[in-house]
Amino acid sequence: MTRRARIPRNGKTIREVAEGTGLSTATIERWTSAPREDYLAQANEKRAQVQELRAKGLSMRAIAAEIGCSVGLVHRYVKEAQEKKTA
Repeated sequence: MTRRARIPRNGKTIREVAEGTGLSTATIERWTSAPREDYLAQANEKRAQVQELRAKGLSMRAIAAEIGCSVGLVHRYVKEAQEKKTA
């Protein structure tokens, strides 16, 4: 499979772009989503950032604000790391 560049949505939702272009939401999602390898690499980078900031003593809210994600995502990454340590 060839790698393709992600087409930006410029702040619009998938539904807004689909309605504006007359294409399906599935097509817009496929065209605008990052390739899986890139997505996973970014997620692993965020996991590492969360662990580093947590080790420095930052709260989950502070970490979320620092890396620009939700508190729920930070909590999930912290919980995953704790489960790996106990496994």
